[in-house]
Parts: sequence; C-alpha cells; structure tokens
Amino acid sequence: MTGSLNMVGYGLAAVGPGIGIGLVFAAYINGTARQPEMQSRLQTIAFLGFALTEALAIIGIALAFVL
Repeated sequence: MTGSLNMVGYGLAAVGPGIGIGLVFAAYINGTARQPEMQSRLQTIAFLGFALTEALAIIGIALAFVL
C-alpha cells in the first residue's frame, strides 16, 4: 500500500515544478516581447531556470521510488 501512496504523493508534488516551468517561460516570453534585443541573454536564463526547476521533479520521482 505504501508504494502506491508514494506515487500519489509524487503526482501531487509534480504540480509545483509544472507551475514553476510555466512561470519561467511566461517571464521569458514577456521579457522578449518587451525587449527583443535581449532575447539571447533571456533565453540562457530561461533554460537555466527550466533545468533547475526540472531537477526538482527528477529528484522527486527518484525519492518516490526509493522511499
């Protein structure tokens, strides 16, 4: 019973990184629309934010299987 509860907990916890990724790219699109000349710098920062936010989801799925 605990294994399936771990997966339910991870499913609920995956909502946070999903919202975070949406916010990162919404800010990137907003910033690019306001200052198109800054696109390359904003793109680098957006992908870094995406990677860090996605790492939280990957750590969460690993912990769901381990615990």
